[in-house]
Amino acid sequence: MIKKIVGVLTSAVLIASLVGCGASGVSETKVEEKQYQIGITQIVEHPALDASKDGFIDALASKGYEAGGKVVYDEQNAQGDMGTNQLIASNFVNDKKDMIFAISTPSAQAAYNATKDTPIMITAVTDAVEAKLVESNEKSNTNVAGTSDMSPVDVQLDLAMKMLPEAKTVGVLYNTSEVNSTIQVEILKEEAAKVGLEVVEKGVTATTEIPDGINSIIADVDFLYVPTDNLMVASLPILVDVANKNKVAVIGAEDNSLEKGYLLTAGVDYYNLGYQTGLMAAEVLEGKEVSEMGVDTLKETKIVINQNVADQLGVTIPEDIAAKAEILK
Repeated sequence: MIKKIVGVLTSAVLIASLVGCGASGVSETKVEEKQYQIGITQIVEHPALDASKDGFIDALASKGYEAGGKVVYDEQNAQGDMGTNQLIASNFVNDKKDMIFAISTPSAQAAYNATKDTPIMITAVTDAVEAKLVESNEKSNTNVAGTSDMSPVDVQLDLAMKMLPEAKTVGVLYNTSEVNSTIQVEILKEEAAKVGLEVVEKGVTATTEIPDGINSIIADVDFLYVPTDNLMVASLPILVDVANKNKVAVIGAEDNSLEKGYLLTAGVDYYNLGYQTGLMAAEVLEGKEVSEMGVDTLKETKIVINQNVADQLGVTIPEDIAAKAEILK
């Protein structure tokens, strides 16, 4: 009888041990899934930059990295203050974030100044090489990768000239302390020279200088070009108000501000730009080295025209342009 009891107990122990083991005999223990901490730093509140942030988050979610699940986001906005911009980046590094998503050139530069180790994904950066964030757009060789919002200035000027055939001069107001802005102005000069346009430029460094800046050039230009300059897009109401009072068309480099008074834009879709960066970020979280990646651009140009502004200015939209553009009414 004792032998039978011992045999039963031995069998029970054996069954219990098998239940707690896999086929290999190794105990199956639940491994807690890592939750990634991603810091998002944005230089200023603006529809285009907000759209790129939404695209980034949606792209990661599409790859299984949902907010509140596998990813926790810490969203910070510098509201145009450079000191705050640098502080945000430093705090992210001190908090040991797994990744930093930097929206705009100033945000990306602040993040890169703060760390050469934490992966930094960027978007809305005009020229990452010129901004000294990467060694080349093909392969960064740094801890930075992402997407560029380099605007097709040649396409924008071509459209402007077709819409405003009598134009001889184009004005541009820009922030001289933003490298992305100075790059765009140089490109504008090159492209304007090709089509016989004179460029009237005015550089500023602060919001308080914008009213005097725009008023100093508006009487001498046939239309105003607004680059993807963070200071300018944050001050659009001022620019558009002065332009409208002087019956001067405003041509923008991005379409998220079209409702504020641009006549037309031909540029990148910032949501798609952010989405593309998000897909790259997913690759990094899955083990790809940032230094082996580069800085991509969107190939398709989106043309949008504000019909109300065209009517106010007495501008006729050519049929060939209307056929391929999105008309905002």
